[in-house]
Amino acid sequence: MRIDRIDIIRVNNPFIHPFETSFLRFVVRDALLVKVYSEGETGYGECKAFHAPLYNAEDNGTCLHVIKNILAPLILGENLDGPEDYLQRCAFVRGNRLAIAAIENALWDLRVKMTGKSLKTLIGGTRSEVEVGISLGLEPTIEVLLAKVEQYLAQGYHRTKIKIKPGKDIDIVRAIRKQHPDITLTVDANSAYTLADLDLFKAMDEFNLSYIEQPLGEDDIVDHAVLQKAIRTPICLDESITSFDDARKAIDLGSAQVINIKSSRCGGIHESIRIHDLCLKQNIPVWCGGMTETGIGRVQNISMASLPNFTLANDIAPADRYFAEDITVPLVAITERCTLVVPDEQNGITYAVDEAAIERMMVSREILRN
Repeated sequence: MRIDRIDIIRVNNPFIHPFETSFLRFVVRDALLVKVYSEGETGYGECKAFHAPLYNAEDNGTCLHVIKNILAPLILGENLDGPEDYLQRCAFVRGNRLAIAAIENALWDLRVKMTGKSLKTLIGGTRSEVEVGISLGLEPTIEVLLAKVEQYLAQGYHRTKIKIKPGKDIDIVRAIRKQHPDITLTVDANSAYTLADLDLFKAMDEFNLSYIEQPLGEDDIVDHAVLQKAIRTPICLDESITSFDDARKAIDLGSAQVINIKSSRCGGIHESIRIHDLCLKQNIPVWCGGMTETGIGRVQNISMASLPNFTLANDIAPADRYFAEDITVPLVAITERCTLVVPDEQNGITYAVDEAAIERMMVSREILRN
């Protein structure tokens, strides 16, 4: 595939309801889209950074710089064998995995267009549908949160996850467990705690959580190993897993019993497959995490989650969970079984990019040519 042009498009898509985590309250999804042109076809990827370096060290400003000035020049005007060829060319770049993934995932989309094969087929997916869990942000009161838990349980979601932070943690868990003693319940701390909070996590053992997601530092696997040895509840690592080597070391140290794979955080689909295969071999279950993506990233997540070791409910929400409108046709929607059907040439399910919606949301567009 000859790379003829790359567009970097910045869009703003307002959330229907603000989404609050331990580090910020989001009211709009500020996102970068990458559109790669090759031999009459186009492929889209989504850069899943935020407007500031909150989830990890990258943000939309740094990603725009890296994509425009470092990554795009490596491939513009060049003939590539595919995503793997691109990854070899940018192997000298340190970090900046969200930026790297944005182009890589666009190249996977190009491969889908050029081969007529689904992403599921290209990566070896085996599932025709993937189960969906709900992720609920922090709310002003426990009563408001409990009402939302009830709402989504009634819709059939396969796992309930709540965000926690210091001062808003064990009382929330206790209240949910009192009303729902048997649901699949998890908590996500987004690195808000330290080992000084060990007693808090020991106390959480009584609530039969399926896992505690990323309780400690975003780049830590050592302290997580200490914590995991001290509590019964499985730890799930998220921010700490940015590569195959991170996953290998965390498993060897006993830092986690579950891993959340986000393809962009790991540098793209190729590295995510490697992590998946390692975890499958080591009997570590995985699930696909979300980053409040637009439909472009959301659809690729569905295909990723079709791999065989994605055995836990995924954070791949339907579009209307977050947005009044999105940028795929059709919009991503869940089935009555609270699953998502995986796009596949066998079932005829496909998604197209809604260019008109992108135009409505667009803040800026950079056009790069050789």
